[in-house]
Amino acid sequence: MSSPVRLRMLVLATALTVATLVAGCADTSDPVTGEGDSTESAGEEVTVPISAVTTSLVDPGNEPREVLGPRVAPDASQQVTLRTDFRVQQQIDDLPNQDFSAPPLAIPLTAALGNEGIGMTLGKVTTPDAALAKDLGPSAGSHAGLTVDPFGAVTALRIRPSAKAVDNARSAIEQALYQAVFLAVAFPKDPVGAGAVWTIRQQITGGVTLDQVTTATLQERDGNRLTIGLDVSQTPKAPVWNLPNGAGMLDIDAYASHGSGKVTLDLSLPLPVDGSVTIGGSQDLRDPKTSTRLRQTTSNLVQWGR
Repeated sequence: MSSPVRLRMLVLATALTVATLVAGCADTSDPVTGEGDSTESAGEEVTVPISAVTTSLVDPGNEPREVLGPRVAPDASQQVTLRTDFRVQQQIDDLPNQDFSAPPLAIPLTAALGNEGIGMTLGKVTTPDAALAKDLGPSAGSHAGLTVDPFGAVTALRIRPSAKAVDNARSAIEQALYQAVFLAVAFPKDPVGAGAVWTIRQQITGGVTLDQVTTATLQERDGNRLTIGLDVSQTPKAPVWNLPNGAGMLDIDAYASHGSGKVTLDLSLPLPVDGSVTIGGSQDLRDPKTSTRLRQTTSNLVQWGR
């Protein structure tokens, strides 16, 4: 049997790290961190490196074929809304389920090409959670940006919150942006046509380091407008989950995470114009010191649209 103190530690520690299952971002109590360490205070910009992407062509598709990538005009401007919904249910041994879900967010974005890549200005961010909604108000007017390579891979995320942004609201927005970044479509360096299939490989770091493999299929093309189907799988690189704040580690007995969806891109615009991807799964974890077992089920939705 586990002691009550140890159980409380596990609940707290795993609650702080559940977001890393999908987004690979920092816990909500700390400044944003990614592949490198960085810190920020309100109103200051931080640039977070994003792990490298590797693409491999599986099928070049039908003729005509062309090398694809962003073709954003300097004067192009786009308005689109990013919606995220990250749900987590957790059970320790035979105790009742606990809900560690993050409130859904809708983030209106105005995007344009700038000197450092894609620049984004946030509008009024909304959520059905009343407490968070109040804190989100001052975040309107915050800025973010993406550094993107010639094939569409995101290499860095820049975040500059409004000087009046509240910490927990800023953190919620950061996590939503991370979820979107790690589902961005990168193109292969080879010419492709309709029906083409390629894989996108990327490592996501956090309490557990994940190998993410996305299989992309070019379902339709009409000029610069592309419809791409996505199939996503995530597997841990090692069978352990490191808990924050020196709380120890958990053994991973089973880990399943898979998702799918599709996205519509216009190569002449900075961000996706439409689409959604949902990733879900379950994780069975065990405390090696006490044999306490923890089971989590997760569901993560990233959606683009008006």
